[in-house]
Amino acid sequence: MIFNIPVVMFCALLAPVGIGAPRAESVDIFRATLAETGQKTAEVSTDEMRRVLADRSAIVLDTRTPAEFDAGHLPDAHSLDGSPAEVAAAVERLAKGDRAAALVLYCNGPYCQASRRRADELAAAGFSNVRRYQLGLPVWRALGGPVEVELAGVRRIFNIDRTAVFIDARAAGEFGQGSLPGALNAPVDALASGALKKAPLPEDDFNRRIVLFGRDVAQARQLAALLTKRPWHNVSYFPGTFDELSLALRSQ
Repeated sequence: MIFNIPVVMFCALLAPVGIGAPRAESVDIFRATLAETGQKTAEVSTDEMRRVLADRSAIVLDTRTPAEFDAGHLPDAHSLDGSPAEVAAAVERLAKGDRAAALVLYCNGPYCQASRRRADELAAAGFSNVRRYQLGLPVWRALGGPVEVELAGVRRIFNIDRTAVFIDARAAGEFGQGSLPGALNAPVDALASGALKKAPLPEDDFNRRIVLFGRDVAQARQLAALLTKRPWHNVSYFPGTFDELSLALRSQ
């Protein structure tokens, strides 16, 4: 039997411990956190993370490596890299000198220590409104959250990952005039209207990486939004235009 690893991991974290343990109250998975004790900074839930991104009420900071960031990150997140002093200086620039600015850090899931460590460092540097989305990118993906992939990440996926699926959100006519080699077509307008009943998503392995792109970022993100309720969790969209993506891949 094959399980979706991020979902199984998250469900295990929420499950009562021990046979015969009292039944826990039902938890809305979107409002759940790890409920950690002894931490210097607070957590936010997936619902809260969604609101932060929707209203841009905090600076979102990715504490993973630059290569991991390039391969997929929360929309509008900023990559943190460097020594504690370098990171504090970079965040101060992002916050325009306001050390009370809201910050939300995340990394690679509940057991990733980078967001905890960086959050503690920023708090020690004098930033007073530091929180963590400790569930991290794997759970965000599993719950249908949108993920952006940088151009450097698309290049690496295109050149190395032979199982990846690239899906073009443009109209069939535009797709017919040329697309990325091997790309499939799922016209977002046809999918949204119901004219296209089924998107060309891989059914042999629901963990395969799927990269969406379109005429522009709005079109790619619209397709990503339409796929949030589907069981494919490893979906990212390119936040740029088809022309710049095509040019970059042709000129490498």
